[in-house]
Amino acid sequence: MSKQSGLKHPVEPIVLGKLGSAYGIRGWLRVFSSTENAEDIFEYQPWFIQRSGQWQHIELETWKHHNQDIIVKIKGIDDRDAANLFTNCEIVVDSNKLPELEGGDYYWKDLIGCQVMSTAGYNLGIVDDMMETGSNDVMVIKANLKDAFGIKERLVPFLDGQVIKKVDLATKTIEVDWDPGF
Repeated sequence: MSKQSGLKHPVEPIVLGKLGSAYGIRGWLRVFSSTENAEDIFEYQPWFIQRSGQWQHIELETWKHHNQDIIVKIKGIDDRDAANLFTNCEIVVDSNKLPELEGGDYYWKDLIGCQVMSTAGYNLGIVDDMMETGSNDVMVIKANLKDAFGIKERLVPFLDGQVIKKVDLATKTIEVDWDPGF
């Protein structure tokens, strides 16, 4: 069995960044990282991209900083035209390769889909998305169709201890101290 056989596609794909435009004439590409520290994207391997509906494993030859950008050299890509074919491809890894987090820290992918309940027992809805505001992360909660307050979407800050009272990933529930009227 070849080493490549396990690298056909990610089992639990998660996007960690995006390949940008070609840089120079030797096949380098800009990288836009979604990881907390931009360079951390290189800690997660292997990388996959999807082109024409097909998964493709890409292997890095090297990477470096150039001015404010990070640029990468993909093995086998040696000219600008070949590099341009990768522009705007999302960088995907298998989420089971992500490290275990310490208590109180969560991956956004684990919070999305959780049921959110107020401490008073009101069902606020389901976490539909997460967003970063600079000061803290915010849960985008899609409210239930029959929400008593007529709200379709709630933005609730993910402030552990203040707003977030309990996260139970096993039951996919989050308990929050939040007024349902907001």
